[in-house]
Amino acid sequence: MSRIVFLCLFLVLTVSSGFADGQANVFVYHRFGDSRFPSTNIPLNVFADQLELLKQKNYTVLALGDIVTRLREGRALPSRCAAITVDDAYRTFLTGAMPLLRRYGYPATLFVSTGSVGGENYLSWDDLRALVEQGVEIGNHSASHPYLLTRQRGETAGAWLDRIRLDIQQASQTIQHELGRTPLLFAYPYGEYSPEIVELVRESGFSGAAAQFSGVVSAAADPFVLPRFPMGGNYATLAEFSEKLAMHPLDVQIIDDKGPVVGKDNPPELVVDILNRDVDLAQLRCFVQGQQGCFMVADPSVPGRFRVRAQQPLDGRRSRYTLTAPGSKGQGWFWFSRLWIFPDR
Repeated sequence: MSRIVFLCLFLVLTVSSGFADGQANVFVYHRFGDSRFPSTNIPLNVFADQLELLKQKNYTVLALGDIVTRLREGRALPSRCAAITVDDAYRTFLTGAMPLLRRYGYPATLFVSTGSVGGENYLSWDDLRALVEQGVEIGNHSASHPYLLTRQRGETAGAWLDRIRLDIQQASQTIQHELGRTPLLFAYPYGEYSPEIVELVRESGFSGAAAQFSGVVSAAADPFVLPRFPMGGNYATLAEFSEKLAMHPLDVQIIDDKGPVVGKDNPPELVVDILNRDVDLAQLRCFVQGQQGCFMVADPSVPGRFRVRAQQPLDGRRSRYTLTAPGSKGQGWFWFSRLWIFPDR
């Protein structure tokens, strides 16, 4: 089957019966056409097919900064809105992604970790200046790309936050010096954040910040904890992109939310009120990274409230719970993901 026929089949099979205003499906990439690093790479032919899909489905592709501005000002997002973001500023963004983005006329937001600029496989400051001239939006991805939640031995809470603040400020100052503009967006290295880090970023003068957990940006989204669908490794396919592009936001309120850092209870319990009125909660499903399923119990005293817990303790440094449900009026699927972090692992 030719790639053109294959893409046409996707256009027929994945057209949703309803595209909501007030949402944006944001994607995060790292490397383009660099098979040496498969977990963070997307083949160029797949990326080209993804851009073609956006064109054929008449999506409005905005820079992430435009989306954040609309959220903060209470202005509606276009119907069928998407954003392309790229972390780490590898050279393959220039050599692989940019020719395709120019072909389609789509903007992109590039998050730069300033300590890596000019290193092997990374863009130089001259490269970045040329990209800015071509309209690429530059965001702050820290100076040293640290694990923001990991404290050094003997480090107090105050010293830890001071160190992170200095690292982020150093990156902003370097970007201002080299590119002549102060970045207004931040992306958390490794997607890790906590309430303290979010407040630090907010107080540092940014207008918004991107995480790396999956989900759809809704009008109710916190501009400083924006979800993004990853497009690397096993997720870097046209099928995955098309599926995530068709998702709607499952808007939830987390009860007694203490942030994504896991405390003494593992697995952690998540209690949520689902706010959408147009989803079929009878078909609500829960998924846990690396596990077969989870325990999910509806609270009979509060409509739309669910208690969610993994069946087994969570492994690794980062994990997540994902809730999905179909729309009650045939408008596709709705998605919510909760990140969990173990800073000491």
